Amino acid sequence: MTGGPGLFSTSEGSRPEAFGAVEWALLVGTATIWGSSYLWIELGLRSLHPGVVSATRVLLGLIAISLVPGSRRPIDPSDRGRLWVLGVGWFGLPMITFPIAQDLGVASSVVGMLNGAMPLLTTFFASLLLRRVPRPRQILGVLIGFAGLLAISAPELAGADATALGVAIILGTMAVGSLLVSVLVPMQQRYGALPVLRRTLSIALVVTLPFAAFGLPRSTFEPLSVAAMLPLGLMSTGLAFVLWTTLVGRTGASRGSVVSYLVPVVAIVLGVVVLAETVAPVALLGTALVLVGAWAVSGPERAGGTALPVVPPER
Repeated sequence: MTGGPGLFSTSEGSRPEAFGAVEWALLVGTATIWGSSYLWIELGLRSLHPGVVSATRVLLGLIAISLVPGSRRPIDPSDRGRLWVLGVGWFGLPMITFPIAQDLGVASSVVGMLNGAMPLLTTFFASLLLRRVPRPRQILGVLIGFAGLLAISAPELAGADATALGVAIILGTMAVGSLLVSVLVPMQQRYGALPVLRRTLSIALVVTLPFAAFGLPRSTFEPLSVAAMLPLGLMSTGLAFVLWTTLVGRTGASRGSVVSYLVPVVAIVLGVVVLAETVAPVALLGTALVLVGAWAVSGPERAGGTALPVVPPER
């Protein structure tokens, strides 16, 4: 495994070659499911407190994953610290902060745009932990994808509401999550997605339950909001995270995080096909840029990488 010893270490993807059919299927499958997540959250928040939304989706995702026998595979005790870090920081934290940010007035379009910082931050942290600079093609792909994301979001961002506190909450959460994606990679490679997710979701449930208890008396449980929790929990929190965890184990943290760029593309396609929505020309341009960026990032990982200088530890 590449990377320094200790809690915050990572490794390259197990398949450093260019994306094949499996990688593209995992990427598109994750983006397709996550493309609807913000809608389910908004529907849930119409009558449910953010804490109830968070704990419910974690619980449903945990139930779905626990039903699969492969999720019970044992994990070495030496990795328990990593599981707690992932459960609290990578899973539990966004389960709490994202609904809070949307409840503070941050529109789903703004959340999606800010979420696009993930590939940039993940590439930065992965480079530090691996002590090598990514291939120029990958760096260019991440930047092109981010430019495309800004173009896609531009029409909605112009009239979207966003509080400074809500934006700060999302950016802070993204920074923590982007670092911990690198920790996730070697864990998936050692144990597979299901055992890791079953344990991290269990920890996240413990983290979110007090928040849910606070929110229960402040919720009204309207049928539409309650129904929205089913796809949010079973699909967006269960199936989609299994697909994405498998993807980052195969491709590495930086290349796997490009899914954040495809999520708004899926939202646009669903809006046009299902709701007959119109799309601004700048959003179509942004979609093209996102697809070009994803193609660039999907290239081979290792060739052309430049090693960063290793600073010897002080004695």
